[in-house]
Amino acid sequence: MQRHHFTIDVEEYFHVAAFAPWVLPADWSRWPSRVARSVDRLLALLADHEARATFFVLGWLAQRHPEVVRNIAAAGHEIASHGWDHARVTGQAPVAFRTSVRRTKQLLEALTGSSVLGFRAPSFSIIPGQEWALDVLIEEGYRYDSSLFPVRRRGYGYPNGRREPHWIDRAGGRLLEVPPATARWGGVTIPAGGGAYFRVFPYALFRAAFRDHERRGIPATFYIHPWEIDPEQPRVAVPLLTRLRHYTGLARTEVRLGRLLSEFRFGTIAATVARA
Repeated sequence: MQRHHFTIDVEEYFHVAAFAPWVLPADWSRWPSRVARSVDRLLALLADHEARATFFVLGWLAQRHPEVVRNIAAAGHEIASHGWDHARVTGQAPVAFRTSVRRTKQLLEALTGSSVLGFRAPSFSIIPGQEWALDVLIEEGYRYDSSLFPVRRRGYGYPNGRREPHWIDRAGGRLLEVPPATARWGGVTIPAGGGAYFRVFPYALFRAAFRDHERRGIPATFYIHPWEIDPEQPRVAVPLLTRLRHYTGLARTEVRLGRLLSEFRFGTIAATVARA
């Protein structure tokens, strides 16, 4: 049976890019941390279903909660990089991006004693025109990336990108690209990889997308955030549309995750890289 990729972007609820105009990085330390308890619940859920996952961890968070990173690694899961401070790649110069991915990789490796192979950009923000970021990742020793979301959407997306894991050859080497899962309907590529889509769209869409991946013999890559199973998180005063996108479906996400883990098998991206 095909093993898919279960991935978790380890960040706090106040790191969400949509909150950036209202929750400044300088104020992050004033917000109560909720990540440890949510990660513990996700670890328990994965253990119940004998699944392994890839956790993309923010360096900022790892520095403040090293025990969270060590607990994830001790449970047998993969630790990967989500950058240092959740800054979008589209808002960074190459030198700042290099500092972010290098600093995060070094910290995570020091905490776990294992090599960090993968990276996912906050908000999937490696978009057309930002491919220089892939060169930086190769130069900094990363083996794979999971940032090119092959959908057309305001704010992020890599339209016309390939839907399956594939090698990207650059001047400095090659990188395995592992895009989030998508579905095709009426000639249109639809996000089916997780996040807010998983909380809002019908569950049947995700089941169909995963079964389509299985028919094609390729792993589907699913993603979720710890705050998405935490309906009790503090509310941030944001506009209505932002509020709806962030808070809709939080109370049912954990049950849906259990359903997904029951129906499909999951492993780490690192295991796929080892076989590639």
